[in-house]
Amino acid sequence: MLNLDELAWHRAIGSVLDALDRDDFWLRLTRMLADYVHFDSWVVLCFAQDQRPQVLAEIPQEDGQPDGLFAEYINGLFMLDPFYIAAMEQGREGLIRLDEVAPDRFKSTDYYNRYFRLNIVEDEVQVNCVLGEGKMLCLSLGSTRRFTPAAMVTLGVISQWLAPLLRQRWRLERQLKLALRQAPLLPGPSRDFRFSGVNLSARELEISQLLLSGYSSKGIAQRLNIAIDTVKAHRKHLYAKLGINSQGELFSLFLKDTARQHGQPGND
Repeated sequence: MLNLDELAWHRAIGSVLDALDRDDFWLRLTRMLADYVHFDSWVVLCFAQDQRPQVLAEIPQEDGQPDGLFAEYINGLFMLDPFYIAAMEQGREGLIRLDEVAPDRFKSTDYYNRYFRLNIVEDEVQVNCVLGEGKMLCLSLGSTRRFTPAAMVTLGVISQWLAPLLRQRWRLERQLKLALRQAPLLPGPSRDFRFSGVNLSARELEISQLLLSGYSSKGIAQRLNIAIDTVKAHRKHLYAKLGINSQGELFSLFLKDTARQHGQPGND
């Protein structure tokens, strides 16, 4: 567990602060965190309404090549990410764990089995920093095993100074023009979730997104304050309009549509 009286801790913080305006800041920061908390992957994202996430930094791949799964996330799967949904709806700063934002059936979704389980594996935490204008800067840490209670306590302490530090880095990146080019606006209804060429109502789009995110019919009914039978009726109608019979087919259509929007081959 973190001991704030240790000289090594203060030296580590000093090293990170010294690199605040340098290109290796994120690497230094995550290496320092790894000395106190176990994690297997990390990425720094800026979430914003009506835009694809902006990637500021990510863990280097062993082969030096881009992560194909992560590319799928940026191009559309992020709309099913519980952290993205919570960031845009709640705007909460500080330490957040997957358990706090995941829907009741998250682990039974295609998103979980075809992306999260392969890319993150088991557990994830984020340190969120509110930037204003509907934007949220997020340092995400993924792990192949659940974060221990001791690790969560350590991260809870670290997050108290980490969020303000992230905000300062964001300001420096903008001033020094180190931030990535702003991601293009994406057309469409509620958080750009859509199926091209199919005339779904706003409610049907909302329910299809919640279904793919991991909400049960009961969970959707509670979230939208409508009857379960109403949810089932909407689901029946949108399945009929899309010509499908299952949630797995709904997920495949979603993947194909997001790939089509970005000029990539669809995934079956």
